[in-house]
Amino acid sequence: MRGETGMHVVVKDAVIAALVTALLTIPLIGLRLNVESTGLVLRTEMFWPLTAILVVFFGRLILPFIRRPTLPVKIPTEKIIPKIAEYRKVWLGALLVFAVTLPFTPPGGSMLTGLTMAMIYMLLALGLNIVVGYAGLLDLGHAAFYAIGAYTYALLNQYYGLSFWQALPLAGIAAGFFGIVLGFPVLRLRGDYLAIVTLGFGEIVRLLLNNWDSLTGGPDGITNISKPTLFGWEITRRARGEGETLWQFLGVDFVNTYQLIALYFIGLLLVVVAVIVIDRLSKMPVGRAWEALREDEIACRSLGLSPTMIKLTAFSLGSMFAGFAGAFYAAYLGSVTPDSFAFIESAIILSIVVLGGMGSQRGVLLAALTLTLLPEFARDFAEYRMLIFGLVMVLMMIWRPQGLWPASRRRVELPTS
Repeated sequence: MRGETGMHVVVKDAVIAALVTALLTIPLIGLRLNVESTGLVLRTEMFWPLTAILVVFFGRLILPFIRRPTLPVKIPTEKIIPKIAEYRKVWLGALLVFAVTLPFTPPGGSMLTGLTMAMIYMLLALGLNIVVGYAGLLDLGHAAFYAIGAYTYALLNQYYGLSFWQALPLAGIAAGFFGIVLGFPVLRLRGDYLAIVTLGFGEIVRLLLNNWDSLTGGPDGITNISKPTLFGWEITRRARGEGETLWQFLGVDFVNTYQLIALYFIGLLLVVVAVIVIDRLSKMPVGRAWEALREDEIACRSLGLSPTMIKLTAFSLGSMFAGFAGAFYAAYLGSVTPDSFAFIESAIILSIVVLGGMGSQRGVLLAALTLTLLPEFARDFAEYRMLIFGLVMVLMMIWRPQGLWPASRRRVELPTS
């Protein structure tokens, strides 16, 4: 009976996941308005929605069998867990190969912009996941650190001529410093009060950037920001000064698609490094301290841990990754304006963390990719995007509050006899 009950739960979860996928994909991808001689005609293209629904359904069915299981301590797991870990490495390797080959597959260039923006949102969501998912601190001003990282690189590049790779760590340090500055005044705040303070901080930073004309350029922002380089070669059409472009070194003509592919791989590199670093941190004492603070601050204090230091490390590290994302965003676009860092950005980043599953890196990556790429398939429904997005969030909170791919936490049960 236990096996039948467990299988019933797995099938139920797979059906719910498939239904949510159908609600996401059918209106956004399967229905299109085409302008024809007779007027607007609604066309249905169900191949990609049905493919996504089937992949999610069967993926959800097999997920419990490939994920590391939660087993009581009395069952010998030493022979099971190494095999599961081995399969996980294979899946991660396959996922990395897929990410590397994705830019070279159809539709190719038309999706590269969306994929690169997905990398930026992944970095932002991974940073916010430290604050919200691991430490349990509600932050509604994450876009402020995003803006600080972007403007730090823009100013260092404009006034001091620093390249992207030289300014990248400085942008992360600047954002992390302001994370500590924000952390000190809010050490005693929790819940809604903490959310209001962080929301106010985000708006203060945006208004400061918008009104400090002499430094930030005001509403016009900063333009003509240098692109990143690859091994010292510039990836622009023409090199600045006496430098050499990557295309000149390779002996090929400049094509805009090549530049987009190079930027995508830089973003992918930053995401992979961030995932590895945060995964290591979550398994270290500081990561365990974040989880202890999230579960019960009083019990955390009784164990001799300092909630002050734990909150400051969470804010500073989460802000640092937002600073990295901001620097890459400024280099990717070549310009920054204060309007790019409004409150809606913080709301979207927080929604990605909640939708994917708080504390789950895999869920955050999946949600960021989903929310970034779906609008690329649904340009005809751009004006209804936020409405559909809100509806999906409501449905997720009702039927799957733990997120698309919740964090797997191992539990240990003491034997009864």
